[in-house]
Amino acid sequence: MTRAPSALTGGSTRGAVYALGAYLLWGVLPLYFLQLTPTGPFEVVAWRIILAFVFCLLLLTVLRMWRPFLAIVRQPRLMGLTALAGVLIYVNWQTYLYGALTNHVIETSLGYFINPIVTVLLGVIVLRERLRVVPWIAIGLAVVAVAVIVIGYGAFPWIALTLAFSFGFYGLVKKQIGPAVDAVSGLTLESLWLLPVAAIQLVFVASLSGITLGTAGTLHTVLLLLAGAVTAVPLLLFASGARRVPLTVIGLLQFVAPIIQFGIGVWVLHEPMTLERWIGFALVWVALAILSIDSVVASRRHRRVPADVVEPV
Repeated sequence: MTRAPSALTGGSTRGAVYALGAYLLWGVLPLYFLQLTPTGPFEVVAWRIILAFVFCLLLLTVLRMWRPFLAIVRQPRLMGLTALAGVLIYVNWQTYLYGALTNHVIETSLGYFINPIVTVLLGVIVLRERLRVVPWIAIGLAVVAVAVIVIGYGAFPWIALTLAFSFGFYGLVKKQIGPAVDAVSGLTLESLWLLPVAAIQLVFVASLSGITLGTAGTLHTVLLLLAGAVTAVPLLLFASGARRVPLTVIGLLQFVAPIIQFGIGVWVLHEPMTLERWIGFALVWVALAILSIDSVVASRRHRRVPADVVEPV
């Protein structure tokens, strides 16, 4: 009995390390994808789908997970939800690759900064969840931030908003799936549904500019072939971490990736950062700070409430 707390602490620490590793890898992804030039975003996404599927098949074999995977395949509801998740993650991947390979890394980071706020908003609209006043303030600041960027910068941040909403809806679908589908089986099925899309994109690319795999040197070929592992490894680290740490910890760690992406866009790639953009990002950061503090306070308050007492929202 005396060793239980330390075991729990060790598991939580390990989970936080797993989750942090996932977000660090997601954060530096722009640098990886930029090394794939001259491969365009449509070809990269096509190979990412195909190679992620192959990588997951290997994992299913090595980890001996075929039996639970086949059990999922026999359930039409879960198959339908994984198909919908596949469509949403495809939109997210394709938009992200377009942004990363066309000098819009800063805007992709904005999308993942906004994503937690979009998730809260979807909870209200779709799941009919009730919010306290403070989260509504954060949502309002995010809306103002987008308006400032649109009006001041003169361009609608469609990449950022597409990333935020596609990943937000993806999370919503994954919430409906719940623990019935593990991370490896989920990514396997999502990739499986997208294989026809990947094939069509490769045919399209081949007819227009030609397939680049194997034509731009050995290093380029190796990096492109690693797209499957690059896709799957952070997801598996995240899944392992999310099971071991509180949701508030995940909520705070999720800002690691967009912070790194923002830094890469500003200080490595030297993308333009006008005054209007700084103001817009500052408003988003204030909104996230408000949302994070409120989440931590609410979590601590909830832990102090007895198990048989329901705290009003």
